[in-house]
Amino acid sequence: MGDKLVLDNAKKAAAYKAVDEYVKDGMNVGIGSGSTIKYAVDRIKELGLKVTCVPTSFQSTQLIIEAGLVLSDLSRTPKLHVTIDGADECDKDFNIIKGGGACQLQEKCVAYVSDTLLIVADYTKDSVQLGDTWKKGIPIEVIPMAYVPVMKKLESLSLKPVLRMAVNKAGPVVSDNGNFIIDAIFTPPLQNIPQLAIDIKMIPGVVETGLFINMAKKLYFGQKDGSVISKTL
Repeated sequence: MGDKLVLDNAKKAAAYKAVDEYVKDGMNVGIGSGSTIKYAVDRIKELGLKVTCVPTSFQSTQLIIEAGLVLSDLSRTPKLHVTIDGADECDKDFNIIKGGGACQLQEKCVAYVSDTLLIVADYTKDSVQLGDTWKKGIPIEVIPMAYVPVMKKLESLSLKPVLRMAVNKAGPVVSDNGNFIIDAIFTPPLQNIPQLAIDIKMIPGVVETGLFINMAKKLYFGQKDGSVISKTL
């Protein structure tokens, strides 16, 4: 079995288990972004669950529409029972890096108004400390006019900021909100992660960081053999 198929099966197992354990008829459900979330939407559709879905990105909006599920937003549905989302890396203390897909701002807004945030991922995202496997840094969304001074300030925090460049267009990646993404590379271990998140967020021009601290209630990691390891905070 190829590595991609193994990873896809692991993602599917994690997403299915989270939906099976938490999502019920009548719930308002936040739909995260990333490669694992497709399987969560597939499972909701497969079970015929009558839920109202709030997306966290253009991608998840399309997944909801294509699955024929009820689409809403935070203006109409400002309180959610549960959000299911992916992650780039999770450490032993439930500190999480998200934003590899540049969706961390909307993801955090949706997670914040949810009673429960569930993270679904494959086994490669399960780490002892942040930076063990994820080497692309902390994604930080910034307004375009401020990206240079923000990068200079990040350097003073012992981070190595890199403006994320687009692959199929000239210039930088632009988020769903019209902002730039800076990836702040770091050498593990990160010290005092909650304070670092505050320090970054307080820089004028920073809209949001990809550090999710004390937000997730349960983590699901699909394994190579198709089993799922879950961790509860």
